[in-house]
Amino acid sequence: MQLYIGKATSRIDGVAKVTGRAKYAADSNAQGLAYASLVTATIPRGKLVDIDASEALRVAGVLDVLSHRNRPAMASTDKAYHDETAPEGSPYRPLYDDRIRFNGQPIALVIAETAEIARFAASLVRAKYQEDAYSTDLFQRRYPEKDVAPGSGQGTPPKPRGSLQNGFAAADVRHEAEYYVPIENHNPMELYASTVMWDGEGKLTIWDKTQGVQNVHRYICSVLSLNPDDVRIMTPYMGGGFGSGLRPQFQVVLATMAALALKRSVRLVLTRQQMYVLGYRPATVQRIALGADSSGSLDAMLHEATTITSTYESFHRQETGWSGLLYTCDNAKFVHKLAPLDLATPCDMRAPSAATGVFAIECAMDELAVSVGIDPLELRLRNYSEIDQNENRPYTSKALRECYRQGAKAFGWEKRNPEPGSMREGNDLVGWGMATGVWEALQMPMAVRIRLMRGGRARVACAVTDIGTGTYTIMAQVAADRLGLPIDRVAVELGKSDLPQSPVQGGSWIATSVAAAICSTCDAIRDELLALAKSAPGSPFADAKADDVVLADGALTSKRNAGDRLSIAEVMGRSGKHHIECQTTAQPTKHKGYSSNTHSAIFAEVKVDAQLGVIRTTRVVSAVAAGRILNTKTAGSQIMGAVVGGVGMALEEETLVDHTFGRIMNADIAEYHVPVNADIHDVEVIFVEERDDLINPLGMKGVGEIGIVGVAAAIANACYHATGTRVRQLPITLDKLNVSNRLP
Repeated sequence: MQLYIGKATSRIDGVAKVTGRAKYAADSNAQGLAYASLVTATIPRGKLVDIDASEALRVAGVLDVLSHRNRPAMASTDKAYHDETAPEGSPYRPLYDDRIRFNGQPIALVIAETAEIARFAASLVRAKYQEDAYSTDLFQRRYPEKDVAPGSGQGTPPKPRGSLQNGFAAADVRHEAEYYVPIENHNPMELYASTVMWDGEGKLTIWDKTQGVQNVHRYICSVLSLNPDDVRIMTPYMGGGFGSGLRPQFQVVLATMAALALKRSVRLVLTRQQMYVLGYRPATVQRIALGADSSGSLDAMLHEATTITSTYESFHRQETGWSGLLYTCDNAKFVHKLAPLDLATPCDMRAPSAATGVFAIECAMDELAVSVGIDPLELRLRNYSEIDQNENRPYTSKALRECYRQGAKAFGWEKRNPEPGSMREGNDLVGWGMATGVWEALQMPMAVRIRLMRGGRARVACAVTDIGTGTYTIMAQVAADRLGLPIDRVAVELGKSDLPQSPVQGGSWIATSVAAAICSTCDAIRDELLALAKSAPGSPFADAKADDVVLADGALTSKRNAGDRLSIAEVMGRSGKHHIECQTTAQPTKHKGYSSNTHSAIFAEVKVDAQLGVIRTTRVVSAVAAGRILNTKTAGSQIMGAVVGGVGMALEEETLVDHTFGRIMNADIAEYHVPVNADIHDVEVIFVEERDDLINPLGMKGVGEIGIVGVAAAIANACYHATGTRVRQLPITLDKLNVSNRLP
């Protein structure tokens, strides 16, 4: 009997978070703790000719100023700086040499007795540069670009199929347009920080903000040639990641170098402004060309994307292939190009590539629906793909049709008047738009260790981080059910690099991966208990096999006869054991010949002030098919939070770069706009029942990313329906709608 899996369960870490007991990267203190502050470059490309720290060093309380000239030894090969998430190229090495690769690059580190002294002294460091020619403008560097070759590998566009030329020649209706998504920056609540604890004997405990403690551990040991046994990374809590913490960030290297140089504990907390060069969603220009017959069936599809990267690394994700997944089309081509700019390397941001790629195709499909003269939902159903056309294979499960049906019903889509500007409420123009969402359903190798005590308590341990998604809670839920214990008797230990192996937390793969590992380890615990029980005189389990028994209500119980049971305490007591401890590694479930994805249908309502053009997203319905849902409460929160991110993507978020100086101009959350409470109204989340017997033993898929995919497109399509103005450049702002010039 399952008491917790699939149920709305409150976070087991919630009390610690709201009472302040949860400790983050900048919360741990040590005797003699020193504080560091960054000095950053003010040019985007060139050479550091001179750096003068003399005035800073005269400030009372300043301990040292590190630069490329006096820093501790660092590895000299690119390979040493490649972590498990690094793209192709030559990774940035903080304070390694005199080369400037982006504006805001760290060039010196001031360490002092207090944070205030360190920051003041950092303002006194002076630098001289030799500036080289540079470009930070996507449209200036768009041609010529670097092609990403098509194929089946990660981040590559799918191979073309059919004849695009013949498909367009046969089409009755054609649509072609460009869609633009600007740079968008991460703004998690917790600032990026590292506190490096020096134990006096050369061993380091590093409290770091990261989505992968073991990734950081390998990286920091490689870069600084440290003995892995002398370094421990700790991230028990993280105040938001969303992809920004997949790679080890430079503050952990700098703080560790400072600790090594001074032989004392050091903390470095980045300012909000300094975080803007840590990584971002890359700006993207996409060209969509669609050809269809008079009924709306697609004859041809071209999806071309140009995304930005740095000049030293080739960061790219698979922007274009989502189109080929979603809609049936025999003649299709997908092209991805990179535009290298003198900016820091982009990074993953919630639903990387899908959030941007699906925005373009879903807006284009809406425009095609208008051209053909049919309902946007009907157009999607007419082009519904039952298989993954990119790989020509079926899905383990796909309940997207039911997402459309349930989402449309909950939203009231049948009441929509298709004429733009025809729906009004007082002084507001009302618009209804919809879009489709799609994401990968992945699983990664994961190890879990469980210790079951004689008294009926258990401890579940894994190096995985909880970036706010509820990992603590789902680990406890799965373990409690599989061990037959109350959830309050299950403790979870995570976020430590010396715990069993875990990948970085991202890609919506952690819940499925850690749940599988917990299940396999719980089975190992059960098997060991059964072996002990068999040896007991007169045991009811003398001839039982593993599949004949289950752990329930604190006891080993027969599936065939519930009366045959022995408590955990009794089994261990008879054998003289105080605990049983097992560790297993779960590998991804093999479902060869199938593709696995999550899907969603998003319906959005906007209201636009007819005189002022002010836009409000007043309703969103998100219907999601993601297999079995482990925790409807935390999963629902994930989707709601992702919808909020989608509202920001559609209407507010944009990183502005002054291309004269190559500098980000709105590097703070006063001028980089994100949604606040007043911007968010009705959000309804529907989890569509989807049985998947192939994907993994629990039939589950991750939900971290799917919630944001398609939201910006649904809002953009709603803005067109409200006003008759089609905006293809995000964010959609009142000046772009220009309502007063188009409607009475």
